[in-house]
Amino acid sequence: MTAIDPADASQMPLGLAKRGFSGVIHRLDAGKTRSALPAPELESRLIELGFVEGAKVEVLHEGIVGRDPIAVRIENVTVAVRRREAMAVIVA
Repeated sequence: MTAIDPADASQMPLGLAKRGFSGVIHRLDAGKTRSALPAPELESRLIELGFVEGAKVEVLHEGIVGRDPIAVRIENVTVAVRRREAMAVIVA
């Protein structure tokens, strides 16, 4: 799990969010995820999908097995991501 600065207690990784959550992306922190991808590549892919600072995000759906993957709406685009990759997206 990603450590959260006490000053940013309202922030959390998107990978921990449940269906129905909506918030705003604050930053990416790909260095502490359990992704198979190297941190720079994961961050680049997330940015390409629209996970950018200030974007509105909403968790629309969770997979049946282990609640993975999740369907996420970023602004007006819907994408599916694995929870372990979503742990790199810090939201509030």
